[in-house]
Amino acid sequence: MIIEQPARFLRWIYPHAAWRMPRDERAVYLTFDDGPIPEATPWVLSVLRSYGIKATFFMVGDNVDKHPDVFRQVIADGHRIGNHTHNHVGGFRFPSDVYLENARLAHHTMEAHLQALHGLGSSAQRLDLFRPPHGWMRPMQYKVIHRGRYRIIMWDVVTRDYSTWLNAEEVFGIVRRYTRPGSIITFHDSLRSIDKLHSILPSALEWLLAEGYGFRVFD
Repeated sequence: MIIEQPARFLRWIYPHAAWRMPRDERAVYLTFDDGPIPEATPWVLSVLRSYGIKATFFMVGDNVDKHPDVFRQVIADGHRIGNHTHNHVGGFRFPSDVYLENARLAHHTMEAHLQALHGLGSSAQRLDLFRPPHGWMRPMQYKVIHRGRYRIIMWDVVTRDYSTWLNAEEVFGIVRRYTRPGSIITFHDSLRSIDKLHSILPSALEWLLAEGYGFRVFD
C-alpha cells in the first residue's frame, strides 16, 4: 500500500504538493506519465476520446521533441499537460542544479512546441504543473520548484501498470481497491505499460463510470 496509495508520512515530505484533490465531489483526476510516444499515447487518446474523458499528461521533454505530432494530438484533444523533466531524471541521482536545469529544458521544449501551435491557431495552455519522475526530489529541488512557476502534482493511486511483477487484472484491482473521491490516479503511456493498458484501461474507465465517478483535470 505504501506504493499504490502513499502513506501519510510520505505526503508530509512534500507538504505543498497535491496528493489528493477535494473529497466533497465524487470525481477523480486521471494522469498519464512518461509520454508522448507513438506506440502508446495515440491509443490512450483514442480510448479517452471514445468516453469523452479528459486527463493530464505529464510529459518527458525529449519525447516531445522526438514526437511532436503526438504532442500536438494531445493538445488538439483538449487534455492538460505537465512537466516530467526532459530525460525522466531521478532527483536523488543528480545534483540539484543538474536536475533543475533538466526540468527547465523540458519546460522550454514544451513551450516552444506550444508557441508553434499557437501560431497555427491553437489555444494556449498553461505550463504550470510538475510531477517528479519516481515521485522523489531532493529538498532543494522541491523547494525551488515549489517556489517557482509550478504546482507539484503527486498521486493518490499509482496503478503500477509498469510493473513486470503484476498482470493486467492485478493492476485493475489496484484501481478498484484504492480509488476514492478526489483520487489522482496515475497510469503511464509508456512501452512498459501499454500491453496492460490495452487490457485494463477501458475496463477501469467503465468501472469508474459505473461507480458514479466524474473526471476532472487540474485548474
